[in-house]
Amino acid sequence: MASFSEELRQAAGDQWNRVIHHRWTKELANGTLDLRVMRRYLIQDHRFLDAFVVLLSSMIAHAQTLEDRIPGCQFLALITGKENTYFERCFEKLPRCTVTDRAKVPDAACTKGFDQLMRDAAMSGNVGEMLSVLIVCEWSYLSWAKIVDGEAKRENFVLFEWIDLHTSLEDVVAYLRKLLDNEGERLDAAGRERCQKRFLQAVQLEEDFFENAFALEDEDV
Repeated sequence: MASFSEELRQAAGDQWNRVIHHRWTKELANGTLDLRVMRRYLIQDHRFLDAFVVLLSSMIAHAQTLEDRIPGCQFLALITGKENTYFERCFEKLPRCTVTDRAKVPDAACTKGFDQLMRDAAMSGNVGEMLSVLIVCEWSYLSWAKIVDGEAKRENFVLFEWIDLHTSLEDVVAYLRKLLDNEGERLDAAGRERCQKRFLQAVQLEEDFFENAFALEDEDV
């Protein structure tokens, strides 16, 4: 019998595979990704970092035990430390990425969607729904990063370090899946359905986010 987290992944069907085998991930690895695309991606991704921290912090607060909270706290330190520092270094490296430049770039629809989904899940007070969003973000990124890692060109840190940050998520994903699987055993049918809805929304937004990175506007040309 499949675990609850695996059931949710299977419910995403082909869309999950489209996310983890996306053109964006392949070009990121082989070093051909247009840096304008990467700039657009990073600016938008950094926009919902605060919402992600709110969601992860809320999940930690609602976890069952201290034992369940500690790995989450360690992951929170990674997000607010090494990952946030990566963004800052990229913004210094890439052209037109000053605070003033970035402020001129509007939020994409998928960015607004992710921000809202994360905050809504956090506000729900339901740890299963929180985990259903968190797991998509980390599991899908671990999956694509492992696929492309072997072919990654290590010439520009802006590209390859984003892969490295996510190939290191094995323990994080195992931790989140275990918590979600345990929650799934406690939930009734309605609760499991709410989790699936959150999960599928997150998968859709992941695909939208990769597609949006290639939607270069006049200001990016």
